[in-house]
Amino acid sequence: MREDFTKASILSKSAAGHPAFATRLKAHVAIARLDHSIKNVFVLPGIVVPMTMAQIPVDSTLILHLLYGFVAVTLIACSNYVLNEILDAPFDRFHPVKKFRPAACGLVSIRAAYAQWILMMAGGLLIASFVSWQFTSAAAALWIMGCLYNVPPVRTKDVPYLDALSESVNNPLRMLQGWYMVTTVLIPPVSLLLAYWMVGAYFMALKRFSEYRQLSNPLLAAAYRKSFRYYTEPSLLVSVTFYASASMLFFGAFIMRYRVEMVLSFPFVALVMAIYFRLAFDRDSAVQNPEKLYREPLLVGAVVVCLAVMVSLLLIDMPFMHRLFVPTL
Repeated sequence: MREDFTKASILSKSAAGHPAFATRLKAHVAIARLDHSIKNVFVLPGIVVPMTMAQIPVDSTLILHLLYGFVAVTLIACSNYVLNEILDAPFDRFHPVKKFRPAACGLVSIRAAYAQWILMMAGGLLIASFVSWQFTSAAAALWIMGCLYNVPPVRTKDVPYLDALSESVNNPLRMLQGWYMVTTVLIPPVSLLLAYWMVGAYFMALKRFSEYRQLSNPLLAAAYRKSFRYYTEPSLLVSVTFYASASMLFFGAFIMRYRVEMVLSFPFVALVMAIYFRLAFDRDSAVQNPEKLYREPLLVGAVVVCLAVMVSLLLIDMPFMHRLFVPTL
């Protein structure tokens, strides 16, 4: 755990009060949050959907594009995490857990961290250029959103509701990156991108709700995150309901136009969303740290079953479903 590493690292400072070189090096590796690479799973739907819809064969070119693509996505995401660590350090010191992050503890060189931020972005975009210009554009957009989310005076993470909406834009951007790893000919459906955006906002709003509940002191909550000055538990739950409804509306629009068989996946999608909703009420919930959700066996099981069902429905044609949903006069 990164927090455990940081606690131990505080004790390893030199007599002059500065972190030893090895400690500082480990801190710079830690702020890239490579453990968050699990979030790259959000790229997978962008790969699976066009491959099944267009029956794209797996060949050496596709495999190479996937390899380049995932490395590029990881580097861009890590660049954004480094920026987040730098600019959030003053606020993280008010959080009971995040105060142990390397930057909040003063274990990183700020100049070196900014260099790390730029170099990871440049490396990610360079590797992305070996895939396609469309993929590179989506990767650049992901990096730009990281800047808008973190950098003043815009810093959308401080604005209520816009924080969840701007952060969750990364969902459709990741889908686009997966899509453009596979094809630049097939156009991604707007309804599917909007559904992916809204379900991402649903997850993010529940993360905010869980954080707000845990930081029971309103002054402490506002010092940690400015948007918490305006949120309340009811207002966050109302936003969660809106995002869930919107995501299913757009998902339904995609299904009825492109793949009506996927109507049968609705109960499984609803089950995953219900389990996630329940987790948000737990103390120290994994919802606050999505990279730790693999520790929730019920959620993981539901996600695996849901994905299996959805992939099967993408591959298996069911003519009776088309007859069942023929519009009536």
